[in-house]
Amino acid sequence: MSIHQDWLSARLDAARAAAGTVHVIADDLLRLTAQVGIPPRVVEAVRTIPLGKGMAGLAWQRRQPVETCDLETDETGDVRPGAKAVDAHAAVAIPVIDAAGQVWAVVGFAFAETGAPDVPALTALAADLPRYEGAAVT
Repeated sequence: MSIHQDWLSARLDAARAAAGTVHVIADDLLRLTAQVGIPPRVVEAVRTIPLGKGMAGLAWQRRQPVETCDLETDETGDVRPGAKAVDAHAAVAIPVIDAAGQVWAVVGFAFAETGAPDVPALTALAADLPRYEGAAVT
């Protein structure tokens, strides 16, 4: 288990989120290092994510949070079909940016209720993600 697993569980509790993910950039892909509440078929689909794909890939590309008020009804094109299988509604992908100004990870939060996530509070929660150079979740 990665150091991100316990970190993510604690942050999800603090945010009152139903599910979440941590992806770290390695070899020009986002690689899953932790997840809570994500169905197995979705875990398989998000094990690696290229720049610009789905909410996490877009957060990496745009260097800013990507959010939806409802995963199930989102029509922006930012939410991939597999994300709709997560038992949640509102969601946000937060890029984690280092001191040099580079995105090095993306943290995802998903909520049981619909509505706009508190992006500033979630960004603050994601900011202390510990660096992790180990292998991705298997």
